[in-house]
Amino acid sequence: MSFDRLQEKIIAKKNPTVAGLDARIEYVPEHIRKACFAEYGVGLKGACEAIYQFNVGLMDALCDIVPAVKPQAAYYENLGWQGMEMLERTIAYAKSKGLFVIADIKRGDIGSTATAYAEGWLSGADIEGQTFKSFDADCVTLNGYMGSDSILPFLNAAKGEDKCAFVLVKTSNPGSGELQDIKTADGQTIYQVMGQLNEQIAAGTEGKYGFTMAGAVTGATYPEQIQNLRTLLPRTFFLVPGYGAQGGTAEDVKYAFNEKGHGAIVNSSRGIMCAWKKTGNNGLDFGEAARNAAIAMRDDIARFVTIQ
Repeated sequence: MSFDRLQEKIIAKKNPTVAGLDARIEYVPEHIRKACFAEYGVGLKGACEAIYQFNVGLMDALCDIVPAVKPQAAYYENLGWQGMEMLERTIAYAKSKGLFVIADIKRGDIGSTATAYAEGWLSGADIEGQTFKSFDADCVTLNGYMGSDSILPFLNAAKGEDKCAFVLVKTSNPGSGELQDIKTADGQTIYQVMGQLNEQIAAGTEGKYGFTMAGAVTGATYPEQIQNLRTLLPRTFFLVPGYGAQGGTAEDVKYAFNEKGHGAIVNSSRGIMCAWKKTGNNGLDFGEAARNAAIAMRDDIARFVTIQ
């Protein structure tokens, strides 16, 4: 199972973190922006090339520190087809550096539409009896609140590819409780029901480390809920957003891990990407700044989580 690959990369680097590649053009240092705009013009092409160069520099600086990267599709879709082409290049480069790629797409649809999404992001499209892959991520994020038929097409596509998915369960945003914390007739919250449904859907796909191929997104901003979910969902791998800029701490995220320090990966995006903004060097040291921020995050979490 794909989460075995991710867990092994985490163990090898003693680092359960993922660096978000959610680059907006304003996150890119000025010297990169100016050079790309001079060559390609101020517009979508110039912006895409600038972001791609920034992504490459970040991955070069981080690939021996972090086990994974997580590009958020929205920051590429907003640049049109050129942005999506740049995302495809970004994923390919990440994989060439040995990084596990979590495509943060949060798709949530059913039937043939979900199957088409799954082909695009995971298994590839069938054309005249041949399979052609485009984005080819290792993992995707999903919104499963339409039910099991919005998750199963992705799991079916992932099975033959040694891939996996993270499904939204208890998210880190302030408004998540408006729906996810509502109690059912038997006293469970909606997010608990979602988490249990998700683990049941993927039952039988457990890998070497005991986790199914359907992970869960559980926000660092709700540590009590994470602790509850870790007990409730022992076979579910957690993706934990909300560390750093959103207010989640290393002590908060410790509840996402099991007794061996397995089963979770913690995301930081702006805290790593934009670390250069705090050094006073106009972004000329963006790679070094990102690396230092990633090391600091790793060491911060290591105060509370020991990976065996």
